Amino acid sequence: MSHTAHIPSHRKPRRSASKLAVRAGVAGGVLSTLAMAGTASASPSAEPVAETTLEMPVLNLDLGADVSTAVTVAAENTRLAAVEGELTAQEESARTGAAAEAKKAKEEAQKQADAEKAEKTAKEEAARKAEAERSSRSSSERTTLKSAAAPQGSGTVSAPATGSAAAIVNFARAQVGKAYVMGGTGPSSFDCSGLVQAAYRQAGISLPRMSQAQSSAGTSVSLSALQPGDILYWGSRGSAYHVAIYVGGGKFVGAQNPSTGIVERNLSYDKPTGAVRVL
Repeated sequence: MSHTAHIPSHRKPRRSASKLAVRAGVAGGVLSTLAMAGTASASPSAEPVAETTLEMPVLNLDLGADVSTAVTVAAENTRLAAVEGELTAQEESARTGAAAEAKKAKEEAQKQADAEKAEKTAKEEAARKAEAERSSRSSSERTTLKSAAAPQGSGTVSAPATGSAAAIVNFARAQVGKAYVMGGTGPSSFDCSGLVQAAYRQAGISLPRMSQAQSSAGTSVSLSALQPGDILYWGSRGSAYHVAIYVGGGKFVGAQNPSTGIVERNLSYDKPTGAVRVL
């Protein structure tokens, strides 16, 4: 007759589910072993089996430490990912800011270039218009100017200029054909006021450098009473923008512009606004 071993209950503190599952597996293995041993030893003449108490092995698995380590690693990975994301965002922001600054600088440079180009174009257009106005005088206007110039003292002078006037006129005519250069005072190039100043220097007369001041020198004279050596001006007296020298016979010598240089022209070519006499 078989005997069933009695396993007394030993109460332990509550374990976690994983620990209980391990213990249950161990206990099942032990019970299977005991059952097989009891069957093999059972016989009618077998002596009674003494009652045996088995102690279940306790597996001390510290799963809390593993979980804590895993949580720590996950937290660190999350932190590193956040830092990397922040750095990436900062780099992207820096690139965007640099691109915006570059675009703004390019736009400002383009605006400045456009403004300078527009200013240059306006000046060139004004110069072309001024030249066109001079060249577009009708034949009737020129005839009128010539008729008005006939009674002028300058137009009826038959004797050549003498003395200081001759020195001024001769010097001015000797410069015809030379270049016009803004700010030029000779000897190879002149601007309008530079030529007038240099011509008067031949007569021992010192004139101001600029056309505005030269148009205020001496006394004002009528265009109908011009004499060789008089200073012709264009614009208002005291704020003239161009000057030349009257050389007699209804003509003047002046440094006109870079395209013509120093030329001798009839008064009808470009009628002056007024004249002053310094001699």
